[in-house]
Amino acid sequence: MTDMTNPGQMLSKEAEKERQRLLKYYSASQWTLIWWRFRRHRAAMVAAMILGLMALAGIFAEFVAPYGPVTRDTKYIEGPPQIPRFCDDNGCSLRPFVNGTKTERDPVTLRALTVPDPDTRHYLSLFVKGETVRILGLIPTDRHLIGLDDPARKIHFWGTDDLGRDVFSRTIYATRTSLSIGVLGVLISFVLALAIGGIAGYFGGLIDNVIQRVTEVIRVVPIIPLYMGLAAAMPKEWSTTQVYFAMTLILGLFGWPTLARRIRSQLLSIRHEDYVVAARLAGARPRRIITQHMLPSFTSFIIVDLVISFPYMILSETALSFVGLGLRPPSVSWGVLLQQAQSVRAIEQTPWLFIPAGFVVLAVLAFTVIGDGLRDAADPYSEAK
Repeated sequence: MTDMTNPGQMLSKEAEKERQRLLKYYSASQWTLIWWRFRRHRAAMVAAMILGLMALAGIFAEFVAPYGPVTRDTKYIEGPPQIPRFCDDNGCSLRPFVNGTKTERDPVTLRALTVPDPDTRHYLSLFVKGETVRILGLIPTDRHLIGLDDPARKIHFWGTDDLGRDVFSRTIYATRTSLSIGVLGVLISFVLALAIGGIAGYFGGLIDNVIQRVTEVIRVVPIIPLYMGLAAAMPKEWSTTQVYFAMTLILGLFGWPTLARRIRSQLLSIRHEDYVVAARLAGARPRRIITQHMLPSFTSFIIVDLVISFPYMILSETALSFVGLGLRPPSVSWGVLLQQAQSVRAIEQTPWLFIPAGFVVLAVLAFTVIGDGLRDAADPYSEAK
């Protein structure tokens, strides 16, 4: 006999599941609700994964990059990219390989050209031995993520520059520099914006007027002439680390006015709300009222604004280094690498030097898409899960 399920029992189970789902939703914290809505934004999740991979590659650049940022291959100067393959004219292989190289003369210009040698193969392997490096400056190792079986041979996935330096390795190191400048610069400007905007929005009156006049002065300062003067003022004997921190500090110190004004306007609009007045009457100090009561009321807004600030910071560093006002060689950043590719000769003969520009575009688009996803998730109560 067929076992017939009680329809009423099935409906009660479905109702119980729905009740549990709604209970889970309405009892969740604000951060949990934001995360639930954010992960439904597929484009933002893909962008977050891309940025995560870029950040990991930058953090562990010594391991991911086959060579150091200044390591030269004098036998492969301005060499084209070596693309791994599984098949060539001599057949196929289960392991990826690259063909060897040989030098020929251009019959018209008599310029030496590096061309593939189809008669030789060099196979790729993972965790190969190479240069001894220190991951994060702490962990010594001579293993690199990928390379050739023969340690005497070098592979250049994205070719080399005019000094024989590997473009792929330099781009990985540049990713760490550019992203870290963006992160540190945004954090500095964020802390300043919270402090200055919070004070102006909470107290108002004379304090607000003074802060707003200072903010207007900073906003109207022409950025390019300012950076030109600061770049000229930086001592030539400064190390790359000193220039790096100076660049980060400058970007942070001049990036806070916009966010500070937005925080001020938000605080001005809610400083007379009942819960703020109640906290003030209860004897709470201004610092606690601002940090524990007022700022959390528009935390999602601050997060979105913070994420959107990253592309501007990264583009600022890239543009300044590109025109020679930011980091200087031997430092490597996306702007420094693109500075080496700004000549007509590079466009004609070594177009692979523009590959770092793709990283700039990818990072900016990823941050923008993540900002859109966070903006959509900023009001988690507008839609039940």
